[in-house]
Amino acid sequence: QLQASGGGLVQSGGSLRLSCAVSGSTFSRSHMAWFRQAPGKEREFVAAVRSSGGSTYYTDSVKGRFTISRNNARDTVFLQMNSLKPEDTAVYYCAIDVPPLTVLSHTRHKTAYDYWGQGTQVTVSS
Repeated sequence: QLQASGGGLVQSGGSLRLSCAVSGSTFSRSHMAWFRQAPGKEREFVAAVRSSGGSTYYTDSVKGRFTISRNNARDTVFLQMNSLKPEDTAVYYCAIDVPPLTVLSHTRHKTAYDYWGQGTQVTVSS
């Protein structure tokens, strides 16, 4: 089970930190990701972190502004979002890829992930 939190309303240029707590015993061996879905749009990849935490991946539009990280001792993944823009407004979902793990080339694909959180709303006002 994945429980996302930390969303809210923030002004353009502001920051938010999303958290996703994962229950179960496979967290440290699983890859994690954040996706987002704006109204009327497809769910899109935002960021991912491999099981070890050593490798991270971002969509181009958030590079330099967002940081994904994980705490394997707390079974939690984070998304620090800085310099937020109105176009970042969306419902943000965390997702987990449990063993057997998907190949690296599929990291940005929704189909790589086995379970999803309920989503947390992020709204950025201009």
